[in-house]
Amino acid sequence: MAAEPADTGSSKGCSSMADVYKGELTPLQRHVAFFDRNKDGVIYPSETYQGFRAIGAGVPLSAFSALFINGLLGPKTIPENEKAPAFKLPIYVKNIQKGKHGSDSGVYDANGRFVPEKFEEIFKEHARTRPDALTGKELQELLKANREPKDFKGWLGGFTEWKVLYSLCKDEKGFLHKETVRAVYDGSLFERLEKERKSKESTENK
Repeated sequence: MAAEPADTGSSKGCSSMADVYKGELTPLQRHVAFFDRNKDGVIYPSETYQGFRAIGAGVPLSAFSALFINGLLGPKTIPENEKAPAFKLPIYVKNIQKGKHGSDSGVYDANGRFVPEKFEEIFKEHARTRPDALTGKELQELLKANREPKDFKGWLGGFTEWKVLYSLCKDEKGFLHKETVRAVYDGSLFERLEKERKSKESTENK
């Protein structure tokens, strides 16, 4: 699935979306920038799919994630006075903070900045088996604790994000490590997973 070109109505619009990379990205922007495969400031479902495949997710999970994530976040990030391309579900990196859903951990604030206290709170309140990791059961407790009344989209969004992370990154004993979760929030995990996958494939092909 090839990355689609940004279609914001004009080349000027395309350029303005890519301008987000000229300044310092917020942690939330860094988190999603990995999936902007051509770095034009717009993430299409095909790019989300490519990103998930790059970190080792299978075809079904990658396809589901692309449609779910872009369908959920894309409409919220459309710039004011702009019309998104029909049926393309673009996510605009510049406005990703507008795509924050409810029933989350609060580790990103309303502007997409990292909140250390909220991050530490996850493990202080839910990591009971060991202080630096979460089990599958503890993750379920975290998701339940984060739920806001009748926020069904937020529940689904949080469940999907954490379950995908747990599926891809738990260790052989079923622990999701604190350093791994921290790397998700600062945007470095996805690049690391892609490098590890490429290194593994290179070794296997020798």
